[in-house]
Amino acid sequence: MSGSKLEGPSAPVVRRDPYEVLAVTRDSSDQEIKTAYRKLALKYHPDKNANNPEASELFKEVAYSYSILSDPEKRRQYDMAGFEALEAEGMDMEIDLSNLGTVNTMFAALFSKLGVPIKTTISANVLEEALNGTVTVRPLPIGTSVSGKVEKQNAHFFGVTISDEQAEAGIVVRVTSAAQSKFKLLYFEHDVSGGYGLALQEDSEKAGKVTSAGMYFLHFQVYRMDSTVNALAMAKDPEAAFFKRLEGLQPCEVSQLNAGTHIFAVYGLSCFYFC
Repeated sequence: MSGSKLEGPSAPVVRRDPYEVLAVTRDSSDQEIKTAYRKLALKYHPDKNANNPEASELFKEVAYSYSILSDPEKRRQYDMAGFEALEAEGMDMEIDLSNLGTVNTMFAALFSKLGVPIKTTISANVLEEALNGTVTVRPLPIGTSVSGKVEKQNAHFFGVTISDEQAEAGIVVRVTSAAQSKFKLLYFEHDVSGGYGLALQEDSEKAGKVTSAGMYFLHFQVYRMDSTVNALAMAKDPEAAFFKRLEGLQPCEVSQLNAGTHIFAVYGLSCFYFC
């Protein structure tokens, strides 16, 4: 399929067939496309290619191609009549990594809608080692806890195995730092290549005398109360302070897990308590 020009500052100069860019076939599954994307995005990651401007363009081309093939409707339109079909449907063909779903969490911070590079949130080395399956995963039975320290731009990985009954009841995973360190709680899904791909992440927030991050795998919505109301306000007018906190309720991201072993990690500079 012949290449064509792209519009906008965030797009590659010439469009190549997205299947060719990702080195997949037209009958590749969603998971195979996702795996190919992750590997190429890490290969051309700006953190790993600081002195190679060509890698940055290839990274954007990979992300652009994935934005088509990861969207069922865009993929169908492209398969029918190429880029022209997408343009005829009036679809937005800019690279907007924030719209690519949880698989793109680790890359969404790299470029704004105009393709402006900003600091990444998670080390490319950590993501690559996880995807290659070379990380050490420590078992963490349900109902137990562990404490430790993570060095800067490193991660500790834990495998949590749940039964059918526990999956049905739901679980909550929480990490706290009494030292009030900043960290990230990460959830990795199993990849067809045998490694682990980042699916969810939660940044730590201050909660009283600790920093904390949690993930909720339940069958009902969970809300986070406003923690900015200080103790002095609570002491002066507990009722008013309580209702002020209620006004600041924010829904937490809630997912569900199937029975099996699930991979979590604590990332960043942190003395943590994982339960």
